[in-house]
Parts: sequence; structure tokens; C-alpha cells
Amino acid sequence: MRICVYGAASNEIDPRYLSAGEALGRMMAQRGHSLVFGGGANGLMGAVARGVSDGGGEILGVAPSFFNVDGVLFQHCTELRYTKTMRERKQTMEQSADAFIMTPGGIGTFEEFFEILTLKQLDQHRKPIAILNTLGYYDDLRQMLQTAVKQGFLKENCLQLFGTFDAPDALLDYLEGAFTK
Repeated sequence: MRICVYGAASNEIDPRYLSAGEALGRMMAQRGHSLVFGGGANGLMGAVARGVSDGGGEILGVAPSFFNVDGVLFQHCTELRYTKTMRERKQTMEQSADAFIMTPGGIGTFEEFFEILTLKQLDQHRKPIAILNTLGYYDDLRQMLQTAVKQGFLKENCLQLFGTFDAPDALLDYLEGAFTK
């Protein structure tokens, strides 16, 4: 399975997040999955890519050409595709992936996740989506979504369009099970 992983591009985060990202990447490779990601060398993007690379897995990096500056892109991608814009980048990642994972990140990660979730809600794809809730990072997001349901802004069934997991093995079990259906 080709799994698109969204996540932080910053190294200015608790190192436990980076360790968890590398562990996710290694586990993906061990299970025979490949990585589709935004091409970054830093943060959780780089950590997951290092894990996949260390595990011998295939890596497709997708980055806008303006990211092609020293130290920004992961140098060990099996393939690196350049796009003109961030919008093209997201579309290429979406089309290249069989499933999606959101790891901890900032506004770019949130935007990518909510776009792919919206497209699934609108029945534009049926690919599995999962959140890796490392160190409880997404606990508040889960609460916010529950509040949106309670207030009538979100239908309860929208919360069934993705899974949330604290551990990468359970997350990958979920994606594998959903992908085979």
C-alpha cells in the first residue's frame, strides 16, 4: 500500500515526536508499505522518511520546485516529483496514495488532513484515513470535532471516516483492514 503521511516540517519539537515518526516509517517499510509525502527532510516528514528509508521501503517525495533549496528536501527518496504549486503537490500526493496518515503538525498538516477528509465526506475517494495521536497531540482536535457534532455543525457519521490511534501498529492494522475491504 502507498501511504501518504502528513506531518510537521519543523525540528523545533519534542524529540519524542521525531522518534515516533521514525518508528512509524520503519514499521511501514517492515509491513511492505511505501511512503508518499511532501518531500521534506525535517520534522516529522523527515523522521517518517528516514524510518522508511532505514527499513528499505520505497519513498515518493512530492514538492513544489521552490522547495528545492539546500537542506529542505529529503535526499534519499526513491523518486522526487516537483510541482509548480502547493495545490499541485497535494493533488499529486492524493492521486499517488492508497491511504492517508496525519501525524502531529501545524497549519499545513491540518489543511492537508481536512481537505482529504472533506473529499472523502463528499465521496470523491474511499481511501482510509488515520490520525497518529502521538503523546495525545490530537486530543483537543477530537474534542473540537465532538463539539461540532453536538452543536449540529458536523454529522456524527463524519467521525467514522477516519480512525485515531496512539500507536503505529494499531494504526497500520486499521489502514490494512480498511484497504482490503
